[in-house]
Amino acid sequence: MSSGQGGGELIPLAQPVIGRTDEEAVLEVLRSGQLSLGPRLAEFERAFAGQVGARHASAVSSGTAGLHLAVRAAGVGEGDEVVTSPFSFVASANAVVFERARPVFADIDPVTLNLDPDAAAAAVGERTRALLPVHVFGYPADMPALERLAEARGLAIVEDACEALGAGHRDGPAVGGRGHPAVFGFYANKQLTTGEGGMVCVGEDGLKERIDSERNQGRAPDMGWLDHDRLGFNYRLSELACALGLAQLRRLGSLLEARARVAAAYRQALAGIEGLDLPCPDRDGDVRGWFVFVVQLPAGVDRERTIAALAARGIQSKPYLPAIHLMSFYRETFGHRAGEFPVCEDVAARSLALPFFPQMSEGQVERVGRALGEALGRR
Repeated sequence: MSSGQGGGELIPLAQPVIGRTDEEAVLEVLRSGQLSLGPRLAEFERAFAGQVGARHASAVSSGTAGLHLAVRAAGVGEGDEVVTSPFSFVASANAVVFERARPVFADIDPVTLNLDPDAAAAAVGERTRALLPVHVFGYPADMPALERLAEARGLAIVEDACEALGAGHRDGPAVGGRGHPAVFGFYANKQLTTGEGGMVCVGEDGLKERIDSERNQGRAPDMGWLDHDRLGFNYRLSELACALGLAQLRRLGSLLEARARVAAAYRQALAGIEGLDLPCPDRDGDVRGWFVFVVQLPAGVDRERTIAALAARGIQSKPYLPAIHLMSFYRETFGHRAGEFPVCEDVAARSLALPFFPQMSEGQVERVGRALGEALGRR
């Protein structure tokens, strides 16, 4: 690990956990000579579906690719609208735009930071085709309320669960196991990583068949490569990535436990910083799958100066997440402006991601806590 500027060893924002079993799994595929569309693909899909309680799972090249295929499978097309959260990684909204549909944003709950069901209901219009809730930072969205809304208005649901592996709902299912399309991501900072990659979980045989075809250039399972019966994409996940995913999945429990341990240490280390908002604790039976540790700085604090002060102490941090509707593309394309979604905008302006990864030590967490308190002048 490299050294920080005047603060000891650098504490990075994130760090994947890659062990010997991961390396051996990838080397085995390399030596087999079959690097794509091999046996690990189906094995990874079956194991992942079993992990989250889904009927089917389809591995894809990224969470973004999975969201695109899930939006298509939900029947979203040109001129349709999809109600979603403005507080998310931009891919959740982009996937709607890919199909020449319009993401219609609704404000977020100030505690969970997820799509507010009442705001979502108010945003539903004549052209609304689907709801796209995001389980932001691994905390489960209020799916029972959103499902009631979808049923009443005849809407499809696509879940962005890219940050929420290991999360669970108050009414029993794990995130990803409710039956409608739910998409997970496996980027390097996720609970499980394949480097790049994702998974679409579905509850219907027909949707599984469609997604498997569209990820592979529109080829049906019984077709040779000279014929394709629908429009498709190159969204396949390699055997190398599937092997890595399988190895990680086998120890997912310990990886999730380690993340929860680091989160608990952060709560203790940051408890004395006045005005700092911490991630909401689990409540009413909902369980977070820890992805990142994001705080909201006290009102009026200069976030960029705080980031610089932490960097000077050898600690990486990052503004996380920006409000999608205020990004240049969404302002220019859809005419969004500041003030539309006040809760989202306040949270986005004050959010700061701190270093968070399973192998963080208590000493590193305490060092981050001290440095943040000093940077804010509140300890």
